[in-house]
Amino acid sequence: MSEGGSSRPPVARIYALLTLMVFFWAVNFVIARIALREFPSLLAASLRACLAGLLLLPVYLWKGRQYDKEPWTLSDVPKLFGLGVVGVTLNQALFLMGLERTSTPHAAIIAGMLPIQVLIISSFLGLEMLSVRRLAGMGVALGGVAVLQLARETGGHPATLLGDLLILLSGTTFALFAVFGKKMTAKHGALTVNTFAFLGGGSVLVPVIVWQSAGFDYGAVSVGAWLSLVYMAVFPSVVAYLIFYYALTHIAASRVSTFGYLQPLMATALGLWLLGDQITGVLVAGGSLVLTGVFLTERA
Repeated sequence: MSEGGSSRPPVARIYALLTLMVFFWAVNFVIARIALREFPSLLAASLRACLAGLLLLPVYLWKGRQYDKEPWTLSDVPKLFGLGVVGVTLNQALFLMGLERTSTPHAAIIAGMLPIQVLIISSFLGLEMLSVRRLAGMGVALGGVAVLQLARETGGHPATLLGDLLILLSGTTFALFAVFGKKMTAKHGALTVNTFAFLGGGSVLVPVIVWQSAGFDYGAVSVGAWLSLVYMAVFPSVVAYLIFYYALTHIAASRVSTFGYLQPLMATALGLWLLGDQITGVLVAGGSLVLTGVFLTERA
């Protein structure tokens, strides 16, 4: 996954990596459930972010500088750390807090609204134009979210409005991370941006770890829960984030975000298979409206 050189990698390779990225994210909905059985959501999010930063640091020290298109300076550090606070600290904390309070299908479907959130932020920055068709698509997707609120019980974990809102906010923070991070990635490379982001985002969460660890019995945590935490730090965090920004440097953001259609389908199928979730008519209707709205927004 080299960023060196000016030649563009084969599109098939980029698409294969994006499919793998979405798979890691989809599996994360199930794996996170295992971790949340034994870890409080804030503690799990904090440990995940810090572990990811510690894993990225030696990789960056080994290979990072050779991939830098333009060496970072001290003036870049606050921007890079700021990306981490938004895209790591807030994103991962909100995601696990939301997943703790809603069902896997709800979380997966609402997370599928990421392309719309990217578009809205890009339009405010003057990078995209909002047409009547796009606004109509957004309305359809939001209507789907409203319909989802009628499907509270899915058989595995009850859904709540608060949980759904937290997942939506988590997506918003990642959309901010994607839009503002694209320019920094083009300048410094994905490995540099993600290393600084996870180190910066993780450092903010160190006090949270100290606070949440008071009275928490780490010795009672099972091997499965620890392995789940490691998975969340390595694959949907480090590996997926690197793939995401690697792809952004070679193809349009709208094309990258199109792969988000796969995530709700994969995650819902995994929840049905492994977590005992149930697919109801209302859930299908709401999910279909969300994905249709996203599709119409992008195609407009």
